[in-house]
This record gives sequence, C-alpha cells and structure tokens, in this order.
Amino acid sequence: MALSEINDTGLVLVGCGKMGSALLQGWLANGLAPASVWVLDPAPSDWLRGLAGVHLNEALPPAPKVAVIAVKPQMMGQALPGLRALPGATLILSIAAGTPVSAFDTALGAGRPIVRAMPNTPAAIGQGISALVGNPAAQPQLDLAQALMAAVGATVRLDSEDQMDAVTAVSGSGPAYVFHLIETLAAAGTAQGLPADLALQLARATVAGAGALAAADATDPAQLRVNVTSPGGTTQAALGVLMDPATGFRPLLGRAVAAAAQRSRELRA
Repeated sequence: MALSEINDTGLVLVGCGKMGSALLQGWLANGLAPASVWVLDPAPSDWLRGLAGVHLNEALPPAPKVAVIAVKPQMMGQALPGLRALPGATLILSIAAGTPVSAFDTALGAGRPIVRAMPNTPAAIGQGISALVGNPAAQPQLDLAQALMAAVGATVRLDSEDQMDAVTAVSGSGPAYVFHLIETLAAAGTAQGLPADLALQLARATVAGAGALAAADATDPAQLRVNVTSPGGTTQAALGVLMDPATGFRPLLGRAVAAAAQRSRELRA
C-alpha cells in the first residue's frame, strides 16, 4: 500500500521523539506529503520545527486515515483523551510498549480499529523490525499499518496479542543484549592484552559484520557457527565454554528473555 493514499485524509502523529521522528522521516521519504501530517508534541525538536508544511500542534483534521501514538506509556493518560473526538473509522496505531488493545478500548471507546506495533531501536537507522497485531476491527487496515512500520525496517504479523510479551523480550529489548555483548567482548579483549580502544573497535565490527552476514545469508545460524569452527581450534575452545549446557550462553540468555517477558506481562497487568 502506497503511503501517498493517506495524503487526501491525513495522518496524526502523537509524540515525535526518537522513534516518532524516525517514522516520520521514513514516511516523508516514501511519499507522504508533509501537508498531510499533523504532529502533536509538547517539546518539538529543532528538526521537527524546521519541517516545512507539517502541521505542528494545530487543530486536528476532521477525519484522518490513521493516528499513530508514539508517546511513552506513562504519557498515555495525557495523550489519549484528545483523540476521542476522532471518527470511529480512524486507525489507531500504537508503538507504546506494554499498553494492550483493551486500554485503548477503555480510553477511546470500544469498536475502533486498533493495531499494536513493537519496533526496536535500530529503526532509527531504518534497520529495525516491528511486530504487529490488530483487533478484529483493524484487520482490513493491517496492510496500511504494516506499510507505515515498514518505513523503518522489516515487519512481521503476530497471531495473537499474547505473543507481544515474547516479542518485547526478544526484539524489543534484544538490541540491549547485543550492545552488552559488544561491551563484554571488548572487555574480554582488553583483559587479554589489547588496548581498550582497539578491543572495542574489533568487538563493534565483529558483531556488526556477523549480524549482517546472518541477515544476508539464508544459511541456518547454527551452520554459520559451524563454518567458523575448526575442530580442535580456538573457536571450539571458546564454544566449549559458551555452549556449556548448565552455565553457557543458551541457559543464560533463556533466563534473560524469560525475565523480560515476565516483566512485560507485569507491566500490562
């Protein structure tokens, strides 16, 4: 679906921080006209103020095609009441973590088309991945929601909203795990005698390159690992530690992801 189809009716963006700005930049680059965008943000950035044609903190259009909610969850109480006047056909697309569809039904009235999306921080450079799930009323508009989120990276659709906690734990929080891997790999290199700046350069490039290879190559990651591992060599020695069934990477990361998923459930309870 071409984003230019929104131009006649308009799009409302509630919140334009880092993620909202990344989305807006992607939409404009993909054919959305600045004059068809209304942004509500109490502290607009200089970049946002400088966008010619975009309606900033103005009265909303009468019947926008979609309203994208990109505020932090704790700001929902302030952001949602202003959207109650929107027509019932307007798609509500939320990227707020931990806010279930039921919360929007309560705040805006039941029966509206609502889609939840969970992007992650690489969206800031167009390399994110977003998982989407919609309520029954939103099913005819899922293609539109997916096109909007595709402006900042890949997209997947979920079978049910219950899967969103696991998505949050894997891809939503996942970049932090990778950044910590870079931290710890660099620290380990320093412990083995490398200068700290060199160790960090090697760790950054190694993680970035391995990730790019895994994304570009359809080969199973397990086989990619085998391809690097020579019998009796240095990689095998390291993997003997990392793949220990009791203390290795798999049980450790499994506990970490489970903790994140459980916290996600607690936050929406």
